[in-house]
Amino acid sequence: MIAHVVFRFAVGGLENGLVNLINRMPSERYRHSVIALTDCDPGFCARITRPDVNYISLKKRRGHGIKQYPALYRTFKALRPAIVHTRNLAALEATAPAWAAGVPVRLHGEHGRDVGDLNGDSRLYQWVRRAYRPFVTRYIALSRDLERYLIKKVGITGKHIRQIYNGVDTDIFRPPNGHREVVEGCPFGHQGQWIVGTVGRMQTVKDQVLLARAFVRALELSPQAARRLRLVMIGDGPLREQADSILAAGGASQLAWLPGERHDVPALMRGLDCFVLPSLAEGISNTILEAMATGIPVIATDVGGNSELVDAGKSGSLVPAGDVDAMAIALLGYCTNQSTARTHGIAGRKRVEQFFGLNSMVSRYCEQYDALLAARLPQHAQFCSTVTDRNE
Repeated sequence: MIAHVVFRFAVGGLENGLVNLINRMPSERYRHSVIALTDCDPGFCARITRPDVNYISLKKRRGHGIKQYPALYRTFKALRPAIVHTRNLAALEATAPAWAAGVPVRLHGEHGRDVGDLNGDSRLYQWVRRAYRPFVTRYIALSRDLERYLIKKVGITGKHIRQIYNGVDTDIFRPPNGHREVVEGCPFGHQGQWIVGTVGRMQTVKDQVLLARAFVRALELSPQAARRLRLVMIGDGPLREQADSILAAGGASQLAWLPGERHDVPALMRGLDCFVLPSLAEGISNTILEAMATGIPVIATDVGGNSELVDAGKSGSLVPAGDVDAMAIALLGYCTNQSTARTHGIAGRKRVEQFFGLNSMVSRYCEQYDALLAARLPQHAQFCSTVTDRNE
């Protein structure tokens, strides 16, 4: 039994990665429970195809989770997991009651920057991570950038960290057959148009307002681009209204489509000519991997692990965070040079197939789970050997 602890189990990159992991792990070797410190969204839980997964919502209120320790302790005692796997700072505190409940292995995953600490400079957050260090068996860093943060700023020794990239399903996220696909409900789709877009929660760290400003700026730099350039912004959140206002003020509302949250992301990706990620901070972006798997070029801000995914000048472009002009120029660059865009898109697909496949990600997690349990529970090593022999 692996108990996966997250702050909230709902739409998000971290959570989507967890869904992929649970669905792909060998069912004869591991069972799973998902523990949300706040709540589990039933619609999102339906994405997990295994019928034997437990979902537990602890209804946490704001503030430190020490008041939840008794509930977590009782939960771990009842579930008797072999592994507790917490993710990001909000869930790290669950490692203490897991230790107290006698859970043999406690992993903690660092998936991205904290909203209030985009550069990793917060002494408080560093101190909190150090305080929980005795309760963590091993850390999983999703990028080399996060691995360096844990070593250099938190003080975790390298032997206690493993770096594992996210993976993407290259069967679901695949290039369109021939031309860009028409997206249901989208007012754009003419083959003469050039459609750039982004997908994600519209919140401060994702900085979609930068893309809105860059789109308006691109039209100012090249008025003739208005005949072809179109913008699609998928997602909902506090920045949606602000982005809409920026586009309206720039006279670009008719050239943009902001439909809110959608659940047909693979089809949406196949309806774009270029994907843009304007974030202020990132771990390893699932949406970048999904766009690359779809075979479209990526424009991303040069933050976090983005440079580990995008091979700048070969599979996409990297621009400084918050730089409106740089992003506008990158938008126009692909719009006016479609052959380069196609070449970069093809290169991105090949890069994903080589380095970021979903099966590779799942295998690396299984290796970590198996190795740590074998070191602490010798009977687990014997069980894995028996299962392998039986399958062969």
